Amino acid sequence: MDTPASGSSTSDTSVDWTDALALQLEWHWDNQVRPRLDGLTDAEYLWEPVTPSWSIRPRRPGVPGQVGTGPFAIDFADPIPEPPPVTTIAWRIGHLLVGVFGERNARYFRGPPVDYVSNIYLGTAAEALDQLDEYYGRWMAGVRGLDQAGLATRCREPGFETDSMAALILHIHREIIHHCAEVALLRDLYLHVEHSEAGLP
Repeated sequence: MDTPASGSSTSDTSVDWTDALALQLEWHWDNQVRPRLDGLTDAEYLWEPVTPSWSIRPRRPGVPGQVGTGPFAIDFADPIPEPPPVTTIAWRIGHLLVGVFGERNARYFRGPPVDYVSNIYLGTAAEALDQLDEYYGRWMAGVRGLDQAGLATRCREPGFETDSMAALILHIHREIIHHCAEVALLRDLYLHVEHSEAGLP
């Protein structure tokens, strides 16, 4: 089994914490996440494993619970229903783009302002993956630009202002790995459901 490159420690036992934190996500992204997203089709992107699911869908005049600007909207409700709705790959990627990468890139790494209400949601898998690659690249460049002092600086997360940037990065990487695992599972489910419905083994 391939393992992450161990470039974060040296013979004098010092640790390059910037490298260690970056590798936590970089290795997983390059070896698991991004290869699993290759070839994502629009049918998979928008597939609803149960009805109804939360998704990204063409804007429907007069229908409540649509969030965003542009021709597509993301489903949302406040408070979130119980049990929480099952979400599509499109919804999960939309959440990664806005609530995980986008808001943090804007807050810390000079990214464009992003929020759920004003975001322009993307209706195709190709567009969504292009934007995901862009936002991931900005995040990783920002993380790798932090030195030891930068990692120790308190972050500016509302409600978590006393946490360090290192703690924030660990949290964001956990979120990304978690949501991307959900996306991979949805791809597997889609494949097997399609084969089953077509009478294939």
